[in-house]
Amino acid sequence: MRILFSSLTSHGHTYPLLPLARAARDAGHEVLYGTGEDFHPVLESLGLTPVSAGGSMHDAFARASTAIAGVGDAREVDPAQRNLIIGRAFGSEMPRQFAADLEPVVPTVDLVVHEAGNPGAGLAARRAGVPGVCHGFGRMTQDESLSAFITDELGAFAAEIGVEVPSGDYSIGLGNPYLDIYPPSLQHPDFVANGDRIELRPVPYAEPGELPAAVTEGSGPLVYLTLGTAFGSAPVLSKAIEGLASLDVRVLVSGGRIVEESELGELPGNVSVVSWLPQADLLPHLDLVVHHGGSGTTLGALGAGVKQLFIPQGADQFVNAEAVVGGGAAMSLQPDDVSAEAVATCARKLLGAGEVDEPVRRIAAEIAAMPAPSEVARRLPELAR
Repeated sequence: MRILFSSLTSHGHTYPLLPLARAARDAGHEVLYGTGEDFHPVLESLGLTPVSAGGSMHDAFARASTAIAGVGDAREVDPAQRNLIIGRAFGSEMPRQFAADLEPVVPTVDLVVHEAGNPGAGLAARRAGVPGVCHGFGRMTQDESLSAFITDELGAFAAEIGVEVPSGDYSIGLGNPYLDIYPPSLQHPDFVANGDRIELRPVPYAEPGELPAAVTEGSGPLVYLTLGTAFGSAPVLSKAIEGLASLDVRVLVSGGRIVEESELGELPGNVSVVSWLPQADLLPHLDLVVHHGGSGTTLGALGAGVKQLFIPQGADQFVNAEAVVGGGAAMSLQPDDVSAEAVATCARKLLGAGEVDEPVRRIAAEIAAMPAPSEVARRLPELAR
């Protein structure tokens, strides 16, 4: 079978799909992958055939900002216009480009697997009469304040190309079977009851690389601090570093190739900074992750049984923090509450034996029991009928 996977051009949207794409390849299927060229070397290294599609999210947001507010930088936009811009970017700008770029390819495949943030690939499949499957990357939400802006834009674009978008709270999946990598106990309860939901174990992916010496050298608990690949902030990292460094722990900080070590000032002796590291390989070594709440880091830590302190910055990070804290497996600080003292207090509590230990173990076991990518890959032919 010939399968096209497709995701937005970002780590958080692409990496969650790679385990299943690789499993489909291992099962003997021909696997194409449509996304921006920045990720083509990774795809080629996995034996997947890259297809150029979609461009960059940054450019899509710049176009949306220009159309809505007359400025090319979304950071300069009035907060009242922000949801309109997000709706335009995710509901129109990126779907239009993906649908156009993938139009010549989709009729040549038997199945399209599009991630939840990339309905453009799903619309291209529906327009060509090719079966589609939606691959999740995080928790489903019914945030009407934002989702309505996206679905309105998406519905208008779909109507232009003669495709009907199903109505309802979860229309972003286009009514396709949904591969859900979020543990059921933390997923939105209404969505867990959805009959088209297929569980898929989240498997963290990282580009090959060596772990820094700080992981194996020294003694004491190892704490990892990151704000991911899109929300890096030197001031926030500096506050967290100050708080963590005051504890008897080793602190490993990743700037995510966004924040340079020089921006963090003089560092204490128990703190090491790297720009990038293979996070999937790091997780089993950790005692605590202090992070932004991106879905990849959240699910990776949950699967590895690592305690978490969330300091969410934007996007779906607040939803992830709310879900995991609500499940008893983490603590969280809102942006205005992040200080060295607050981070130190929360980290100290989490590192000690406490009430989060049992939920952390329970959720790790729940994830381990979810169907592996190899199992779900064997079901793809039936989903293509």
